[in-house]
Amino acid sequence: MTAVKRFALLYTASNVFFFHSLKYFTTGSSGVPNIPEFMGVMVVDGVQTGYCDSNNKTLKVQQDWAQKILENNRKQLDWYTQKCSEDQPNVFRAHTVRLKQQFNQSEGVYIIQRISGCEWDEHTDRVAAVLQYGYGGEGFLEFDVNTLTWIQLKAEADVIKQRWNTERTRTKQNEIFLTQVCPEWLKMYVAGGKSSLQRTVLPSVSLLQKSPSSPISCHATGFYPHRAVMFWRKDGEEIHEGVDPGEILPNHDGTFQMTVDLNVSSVTPEDWSRYECVFQLSEDAIITKLNKTAIRTRKARRIDGGERNAFDSFYLLILWFLCNVMLEHVALKNSRSTSWRSSQRRKIKWFYVKCFSCFKYASCSCS
Repeated sequence: MTAVKRFALLYTASNVFFFHSLKYFTTGSSGVPNIPEFMGVMVVDGVQTGYCDSNNKTLKVQQDWAQKILENNRKQLDWYTQKCSEDQPNVFRAHTVRLKQQFNQSEGVYIIQRISGCEWDEHTDRVAAVLQYGYGGEGFLEFDVNTLTWIQLKAEADVIKQRWNTERTRTKQNEIFLTQVCPEWLKMYVAGGKSSLQRTVLPSVSLLQKSPSSPISCHATGFYPHRAVMFWRKDGEEIHEGVDPGEILPNHDGTFQMTVDLNVSSVTPEDWSRYECVFQLSEDAIITKLNKTAIRTRKARRIDGGERNAFDSFYLLILWFLCNVMLEHVALKNSRSTSWRSSQRRKIKWFYVKCFSCFKYASCSCS
């Protein structure tokens, strides 16, 4: 990680409590047995707040503060219930049928993704809107709230783009929700969930090693929010050679974990004391000296691949399960050619990887 990039990350982390987001991640699927045709997740400031699908047809509120807000705002709760029970499942079912007809497709696994919502800068009061669609593993359509027009991300989306751009009622509804309703609700959620959403939790940091010849892992777990950085340095200077940074992954309790490996095969025992692992979250830092006596032996599996409970969060469990079921369905149930099955696998893996990142950070699109 370069000094400039690390500074940017630290600057973002130090201002994390002034940037807020309300995102709705919705997915419609076809050709996947035993999986809801529609699934939706509400995420506030990166925290999963609600979930619903076409089987249960009701919003499951997953934060106490959000439950209190909705209990006091019955119209809002009714809106979510109507969206979960009838509106959105029907919308995504219709989208799937029309797209399959347009592309003259009738078999296989098909996925439509949508991310909608807004972001709010508490410092400037600036609001940004997000509304994007993905289809079949690729970006498809994007709504420009400034021009109130749809932009095609694939040539195949041109027909739908032209039709949607003539639907003035749909356009007006999108504008009102993205620029008025969503920001109003986001500010309400931030105020109601402030003590939870804006908390800072420092992690426990450990030095782990699988075997004497393995890299040493600096592992931090239990921190919140997720905008943290961790790196190795020697003699007070950050190093990159022999360093393998891992991803930030979610824990089951809403906190996060991360791992950074250091290859010590060429480091003499006398030089170990010159190395240290640095974890930084906002203005707080935890420095762990490289010390043989502090190293614990870990199990054979890699921690930076994610602890098993990293998938205990329901939305990640759904994505993981959906991905694996679809991969198995494509591989075992379909009699198409090998090249076709490989193409379907790539699309499904794309969906999982992109949406995993989206749901983790609530700051990108599944399209």
